[in-house]
Amino acid sequence: MLDNLNNYQIILASNSPRRKELLTGLGVAYDIRTLPDIDESYPDTLQKGEIPLYIAREKAEAYRPMLRTDELMITADTIVWLEGRVLGKPKDEEEARQMLRDLSGKTHEVYTGVCLTTVSWQHCFYAQTEVRFAKLDEEEIAYYVETYRPMDKAGAYGVQEWIGYIGVENIAGSYFNIMGLPVQRLYRELRKVPVLSPRPCR
Repeated sequence: MLDNLNNYQIILASNSPRRKELLTGLGVAYDIRTLPDIDESYPDTLQKGEIPLYIAREKAEAYRPMLRTDELMITADTIVWLEGRVLGKPKDEEEARQMLRDLSGKTHEVYTGVCLTTVSWQHCFYAQTEVRFAKLDEEEIAYYVETYRPMDKAGAYGVQEWIGYIGVENIAGSYFNIMGLPVQRLYRELRKVPVLSPRPCR
């Protein structure tokens, strides 16, 4: 279904097991490539979806010098937006518990920015999902943080884990976007990637 990608080597620039799982689910063959210590800071004037879009683009620029002409790179970043502020990855268990207290009983937004990049072409977009959490008690919060240790997740939760089962009341938008990759939108955007002509035989 993605015949336009036949002559590309797809590169996923992420160590996220969720993104790997989701891209695999699309039936796309890909390799993983990661660089250490990529700067994920952003201007404080940015809001909501502008933030992960900016970071995904900056990630792409960090990798771009090493891209070959037949490679298509996917970079992505996900944030949780609650009441005018970003909830990133918690630095420790206490910050994770506080994030979940903040999310408890409220609606927040999840934004994922994605960039598709080749040597000569780039297209970036973001997706938004609204998530409503039930009221969580301290015992539930402590159990989740201690058992699942969500320090690698924006907003300190994984919707596909126990906390999603017991805590998420309503979702408006892509479920997979909350996991870190809006695969339905990604599929549509991948279909727009320009066809790469095969290299002539020598």
